[in-house]
Amino acid sequence: MARDKGLEELVYDELRSTPGITDKAMFGGWAWLLGGNLLCGARDDGMLVRLGKGNDAWALAITGIEPMLSRGKHMYGWVRADARVYGDDKMRHNLIASALQFVGSLPKK
Repeated sequence: MARDKGLEELVYDELRSTPGITDKAMFGGWAWLLGGNLLCGARDDGMLVRLGKGNDAWALAITGIEPMLSRGKHMYGWVRADARVYGDDKMRHNLIASALQFVGSLPKK
């Protein structure tokens, strides 16, 4: 899977001032971690966002957001947003803010 440099820049812009963020190659794209816990990712098929099990219903109701699949298996609590969603500044911000809230509640690794 190829990386999406444009999406990566959008996510970097959202997370630039957030303390405790690290990033690395992962999932065939680029991933960001908060306190050592996966937060979100960018790859050529969309933005992956960790909202937490039971916290993703609101996002899945939005056109352009689907459950994240890994090798055909549903990854509960994770969603994949397509360009219609992550290209909308407000939507991208809401998804990342929700991920920060959830992942920020997890113990640091």
